[in-house]
Amino acid sequence: MYNHQEIEKKWQKYWEEHETFKTDIWDFSKPKFYALDMFPYPSGVGLHAGHPEGYTATDIVSRMKRMQGYNVLHPMGYDSFGLPAEQYAVQTGNNPNGFTQKNIEYFTSQLKELGFDYDWSRMVATSDPEFYHWTQWIFKQLYKDGYAKYVDMPVNWCEELGTVLSNDEVIDGKSERGGYPVVRKNMKQLCIDQPAFAQRLLDGLDEIDWPESTKEMQRNWIGKSTGVEVEFQIVGGGKFSIFTTCIETIYGITFMVLAPDGNLVQELMPRIQNQEEVKAYIQETISKSDMDRTELNKGKTGCRLEGIKAINPVNGKEVEVFIGDFVLANYGTGAVMAVPSHDQRDFEYAIAHNIEMIQVIDGQDVSEHAFEKQDYLGKGCKLINSEEFTGLTVEEAKVAITKKLVNMGIAKETINYRFREWIFARQRYWGEPVPIVHMENGQDYVLEDDELPLILPELEDYKGHNGQAPLENAQEWKQYEKDGFKGKRETSTMPGSAGSSWYFLRYIDPHNSSEFANYELLKHWMPVDLYVGGPEHAVGHLMYSRIWNNYLYDKGLSPVKEPFKKLVHQGMILGENGIKMGKRYPEYVVNPSDIVKQYGADTLRLYEMFMGPLEASKPWNSKGVEGAKKWLERVYRILIESDKLSNTNSHELDYIYNQTVKKVTNDFETLGFNTAISQMMVFINECYKVNSIYKPYAQGLIQMLSCICPHIGEEMWQLLGHEESIAYEPWPIYDESKLVSSTFTCVVQVNGKVRGKFDVPTDTDQEELKEKALSLESVKKQIDGKTIRKIIVVKGKIVNIVAN
Repeated sequence: MYNHQEIEKKWQKYWEEHETFKTDIWDFSKPKFYALDMFPYPSGVGLHAGHPEGYTATDIVSRMKRMQGYNVLHPMGYDSFGLPAEQYAVQTGNNPNGFTQKNIEYFTSQLKELGFDYDWSRMVATSDPEFYHWTQWIFKQLYKDGYAKYVDMPVNWCEELGTVLSNDEVIDGKSERGGYPVVRKNMKQLCIDQPAFAQRLLDGLDEIDWPESTKEMQRNWIGKSTGVEVEFQIVGGGKFSIFTTCIETIYGITFMVLAPDGNLVQELMPRIQNQEEVKAYIQETISKSDMDRTELNKGKTGCRLEGIKAINPVNGKEVEVFIGDFVLANYGTGAVMAVPSHDQRDFEYAIAHNIEMIQVIDGQDVSEHAFEKQDYLGKGCKLINSEEFTGLTVEEAKVAITKKLVNMGIAKETINYRFREWIFARQRYWGEPVPIVHMENGQDYVLEDDELPLILPELEDYKGHNGQAPLENAQEWKQYEKDGFKGKRETSTMPGSAGSSWYFLRYIDPHNSSEFANYELLKHWMPVDLYVGGPEHAVGHLMYSRIWNNYLYDKGLSPVKEPFKKLVHQGMILGENGIKMGKRYPEYVVNPSDIVKQYGADTLRLYEMFMGPLEASKPWNSKGVEGAKKWLERVYRILIESDKLSNTNSHELDYIYNQTVKKVTNDFETLGFNTAISQMMVFINECYKVNSIYKPYAQGLIQMLSCICPHIGEEMWQLLGHEESIAYEPWPIYDESKLVSSTFTCVVQVNGKVRGKFDVPTDTDQEELKEKALSLESVKKQIDGKTIRKIIVVKGKIVNIVAN
């Protein structure tokens, strides 16, 4: 019997010493395959049971592709900037670099003990100056081209963490890390102009093999809408614009709503008669995140601006003006028109604030007395109460009203996006320093290439004070002087998503000191052929990396528009209680190192791939782990310890072997690992039934199994007389002519219920099938004392006996 601890250490040492999985990156003679995992943050806790699932999936496919003659690139690295290391630095006063390096070493040791085929010579870490040199360089290009810029805008501010947070880092008004309160406040922020990339990001979704749910999330996040921007005058002076996709309802406006935190409200404040009420509502609003104010808010809260009225430009009618937290200052124009008869949110708002309603589209009752409110009455309906446009269809009115407003000089047709600026500055220490200097003459200076990388200084105090970034404590570092001009360095750092927005390019050429990657190499290896990671990154990392890659493509620095050709989201490994592993149920948290020690890495890999479909969430089951170990022992016994292997083919396994090769190959290609394992189990069962196993068939099974369980695969391969690693052996092929079985399993039913089975040659005639069916003991018991009324034979499938 094999000893998993000895065998696994033996082969891990072999792979490392022989550099088995090192990629010859300049070998263009073979087809390429680039497999990638979303790289982890190296926390001090180390891997949990969910990590190996996705990593094993890419490992299996990489190993198969290598055997199929592909030149495989399968790298691993670390997203090593982030808040946990920052908090460690604040709490201990130690530089987070040492803490991070220690975690990286621990993570690496865990990954190596799981037997993954990573090319460790290509490892990157986003906190390594050799890496973030080029993060700074790419940012510099974005800044010079106007895509990165400073903008005065409302932001998510977390006082406890002392930093700005992106929308996806805020959950229910609190920081994702730590659960601290987050408020909205206006600050000058370094941003990246995401809306400039909106349309090409939408177009690119049609070119990639991604889960449709993820594509739809990105489409919704970008939020494209085509409509009309219209200017409204304010009674007594002033004006604002609104954007609408339903211009045909403009005669139904009964009130307007402005963003509470917008500049216009502050400008109008001296004219507002209920200032205290308005100011209180504004304070209430800034404690909410954008998500709370839009997706989760039903739009009923708000406050009337007493003394302020707007003029509807189509009829000169004065309407009330409100502020409502569902309107965002940094989205669109920061103002909306409200037509409560034809919009659900506006309807609820009007009911809550006792505002009149005007129906302008005919079709059904849309008043407050209607039992069921409809969002909108559109196609095929006609306008009412709309002056000269009354009687036109909705489609006709859209065109006609737009034309009137454009001719009046107060409107324009436009495309709007929900997509907003990506705030690209954090008031934190542990991130890439921004290569910008604010000069005394008021100009911003971007560091020259020979001044990069701008390296983080060590500090005595890593905590920011009074809302200032920790790098404000670096008195000497932040002072800059060149050619007689003085300035102060930008002391905010880049967000953690900066390095992960382009790391997939650096893997291809990780030690290049003259450019972020050689273009010829990028042209050969990009795009990533298979990218596996969690769905939680759908509108964060996956969006940001598409933006950076699209930009680099436009600059002629990346050869492809889209970085990830095929994307797969692995499901979550749950605790045995069916709930996500975590602090709440520590007894259900599974440490993969414990499983490796007790059962072996191969067992862990096999079990996680056999749990169910890769994309599904699945509960952990300790008995399932034991079952996986027992099956591997069973494989070892029949293929290594038995005396069944023969160099002569008895042809007993021809059909099942060729069927297994075909199915496993197809299943690996489609990431159906659980069904591939099931097929291998069927083959092993057949091996136990026959007198001899054709050695090439045993070797083929070992090759396929070695992709899932590489240590035992290598060991069995060697024990069968091979001196070289199994990793580069040609992939097994199947013979289509042998996929026609010479026998079949005939099912026997009595009165519709299965009572037995037997195997017979496919050419067995009907009479013989009847005789064999009636001779089965289990069938005899069912028909004893009964009269057989009918026997139905479906050749090649079933014998059905009807008796009473």
